[in-house]
Amino acid sequence: MSFARVRALVVVGVLAVVALVFVVMALVRDTQGSAGAGEGCPDDWPRADVTLRDHKDVKINVVNGTDRPGLAADVGGDFRNRDFQVQKEVSQKKKIDDVAVLRYGPKGVGSAHLLRAYFLGDAELEYNAKREDDIVDVVLGSSFQQLATTTEVNQSLGDLGAPVAPPGSCPLPVDN
Repeated sequence: MSFARVRALVVVGVLAVVALVFVVMALVRDTQGSAGAGEGCPDDWPRADVTLRDHKDVKINVVNGTDRPGLAADVGGDFRNRDFQVQKEVSQKKKIDDVAVLRYGPKGVGSAHLLRAYFLGDAELEYNAKREDDIVDVVLGSSFQQLATTTEVNQSLGDLGAPVAPPGSCPLPVDN
């Protein structure tokens, strides 16, 4: 073995040891180990479930907030075809001008985030800290045209980022 080869092996070995030391130091000194776990949160604040749910695990009520008859049933059918659990399809007297309004409680934060992507981020969010179920009310407004396609939903989810706990709530501790 030539001297140049021995020298190269020694340099590579030293670099490997230095890299290993940096990795160990980064892991030992990590200050974000409990980030998002809800630690240090006031006891009276609700714990928001920020887990992004799969379609089949999302429960919704579809509410027609327009003058268009049968809109809740049509959109409810669209959601059923996409594997959502549609609980009710109803109309309300109060009409809204928005694309949609998503009403939810602490257990529905992740579900509402997913549903918001079906409206390309244009749905208004109405969080109610006192609500105890995991159902999201999807109130359709007069600006609603159609649900987004699967590709558009995936792009919208990328644009929206990860679900976050609403103000006045804390995220549930994440299972490791």
